[in-house]
Amino acid sequence: MSGVLTAGEVAGLIAATGWIVLVCVLAMVLVKLARLLTETTKMVSDLNERVVPLLEDVTLTVNETNRQLVAVEAITKDVKQVSSHAAKLSAITETVFTGPLIKISALSHGVRRAIQARRPRRQVGREK
Repeated sequence: MSGVLTAGEVAGLIAATGWIVLVCVLAMVLVKLARLLTETTKMVSDLNERVVPLLEDVTLTVNETNRQLVAVEAITKDVKQVSSHAAKLSAITETVFTGPLIKISALSHGVRRAIQARRPRRQVGREK
């Protein structure tokens, strides 16, 4: 054997070197991908640990809000009833007091007119 390589051997050496470089690049990519997957898994786990208590708090808040809304609904119903009763009371009061007041007013007006009609009228300008 001689120290000179044939063309086939050189081509084989170049192909082997290319495969070695390709395998090294793929190995680096796989290592980085494995790190990325590890970090992603860690972040998802941390997020899960934080989200579960938050969801429990949201559930408690929604339940308390629903309870408060039921109480507000009851208060609103009571206010509506009180308002209805006040309107009825106002109508009754108006009926009880307004009718007699109008009659008294009309009577006093009639009496005043009758008294004025019976008095002799003074003539303005003749007083000396």
